[in-house]
Amino acid sequence: MSMDNALDRVAVDADLPAEVFRSLADIVYVSDDFASVYEAIVRAAPDLVEGCDHASLMIKRDGRYVTVASSDETAAVIDAFERELGEGPCLDAIHDESVFHDADLRDGSPWPRLNERVVNETPVRGMAGFRIRTGDDNDGALNLFSDSPGGLTGRSVDQGIVLSSFITVALVAAQERRAARTLRTGLQSNREIGKAVGLLMAFHKVSDEEAFAMLRSTSQDLNVKLVEVARQVVENHNEA
Repeated sequence: MSMDNALDRVAVDADLPAEVFRSLADIVYVSDDFASVYEAIVRAAPDLVEGCDHASLMIKRDGRYVTVASSDETAAVIDAFERELGEGPCLDAIHDESVFHDADLRDGSPWPRLNERVVNETPVRGMAGFRIRTGDDNDGALNLFSDSPGGLTGRSVDQGIVLSSFITVALVAAQERRAARTLRTGLQSNREIGKAVGLLMAFHKVSDEEAFAMLRSTSQDLNVKLVEVARQVVENHNEA
């Protein structure tokens, strides 16, 4: 099945706008710039999830919770409340690997301190958190907020589940692309260094350890990366 057909099926099954979903896919599946991917996701969420007015992504890194993207100031402020108070749908979604949904904050909330701050200081009246994985062993959550009591319905939750699942797949793919590129770069660097060591061994009649030490010493003296020194050795030999 092609990417377009797969996205059409996802969009239909979850009542998501296919054209918005496809535009989001165009961004997240071709880029491993995580900042751009995060930004695209939170901007698309209000168009993809019924009743969603604001969205954010919070990631747990080295034991700390960080908002990596927010659709607007309202979403960022609520994330800050969650971090300050230590409670909320985002934190619960990260910890318990589930979906946490409160459609109407006026009727009480599983997070009473957060509920009070949100109702008194923002226009938001409904919240939901969906767990995601970023592909680099960090946990996170997609947070959706509605200004309308009851605006985040059961169908909204289904759409949020589909979107968060899509996000996880996309971020894992982006992380794998980045890792593959890093590996390719490392292999190329090792080949360049290996060629240079071989040339120095042959020219100076020294051991491999001595040849490598020559490269490293030159790199340090010139404050140039080792692989760049190796590349110059190879290029100079090819031009000789």
